[in-house]
Amino acid sequence: MNKPYFKEEHEIFRRSLRKFLDKNAVPYFAGWEEAKQVPKSFWKLAGEQGFLCPWVDEKYGGSNADFAYSVVMAQEFDRVGGGIGIGLHNDIVIPYVDEFGSEEQKDRWLPKAVSGDMISAIAMTEPGTGSDLANIQTTAIKEGDHYIINGEKTFITNGYSSNFVIVVCKTNPHAVPAHKGISLIVVEEGTPGFKKGKKLRKMGQHANDTSELIFEDARVPQDNLLGEEGKGFYYLMKKLQQERLMLAIGSITSSKRMLEITLDYVKQRTAFGKPISKFQNTQFKLAELATNITIGESFVDRLICDHMEKKNIVNEVSMAKWWMTDLAKKVAAECMQLHGGYGYMEEYEIARRYRDTAVGTIYAGSNEVMKIIIAKNMGL
Repeated sequence: MNKPYFKEEHEIFRRSLRKFLDKNAVPYFAGWEEAKQVPKSFWKLAGEQGFLCPWVDEKYGGSNADFAYSVVMAQEFDRVGGGIGIGLHNDIVIPYVDEFGSEEQKDRWLPKAVSGDMISAIAMTEPGTGSDLANIQTTAIKEGDHYIINGEKTFITNGYSSNFVIVVCKTNPHAVPAHKGISLIVVEEGTPGFKKGKKLRKMGQHANDTSELIFEDARVPQDNLLGEEGKGFYYLMKKLQQERLMLAIGSITSSKRMLEITLDYVKQRTAFGKPISKFQNTQFKLAELATNITIGESFVDRLICDHMEKKNIVNEVSMAKWWMTDLAKKVAAECMQLHGGYGYMEEYEIARRYRDTAVGTIYAGSNEVMKIIIAKNMGL
């Protein structure tokens, strides 16, 4: 790929990862969707091959890889299918530990995150609270040298598989403004009072286990507090830039894949005595999609470079997140339409892509929230 942030070593890494996925993921993906979970054995294999958190420092088992390696991984995993969950672990959850964790916490958790012995999740969303993080109701009240956590989280990616969850909770329920009472606390599997609900039945991304998490007087050591009390909201705002950028990158990859399989299909499918690729409607639809994808990819490429240079691009990332996820939904709908009745059949990849793409405009902050951020930064 001719990208300013990719070098030869990234392409060597891509070839290695693609070979690994073609052998260990592609043949089993349909089974993972049936089970609604990626097996832990796959996580272990990925860890052994260096495909979990390669950016982590070498002293914790990583490779000090730059962000471009994360881009490669996002692209290659999304090429296989949406919702494998490793991207969330690699580039969304574990960075919180790396940046805000103490040395003792890093020693305790990072090596296991890299090896695949620990699967991570982050618990933000609650049954009555989605994008309005300041309004969460889960509390963590100090009692001796522990926090007592009470509350319920929902739609938690990797929730069922997780050994380690960063829980967004209120250590000061009376703080004014409310967001100043939010903290991040790590809750480990097996903690008394912490239990996982059943896997949720979702419209798409079936291979990605998603569940409710319930905390009933869960006793968590104060040593599991990430960073400082009351700073959780600020930590979230800082890290959501990368999460939303990763989603834009995945949406580009998925859009390109849907266009690729549709181009192949319309050249083979005939109607009225000729391939449907010869109809002007088909040509115009695909030309429009290709143009939009190319324009979007150029914008995201620029943001990747800016992100690697540690620039503050919250506004631009908000634009990319809503525009690319919205585009991916449009690409899915147009491409499924061009497949005709076959596009509605599960044995055709476009059907899965159609249902997997739908949630992109909702999670990591809904697209309506992205527009609120953009408008605020415009002085409105």
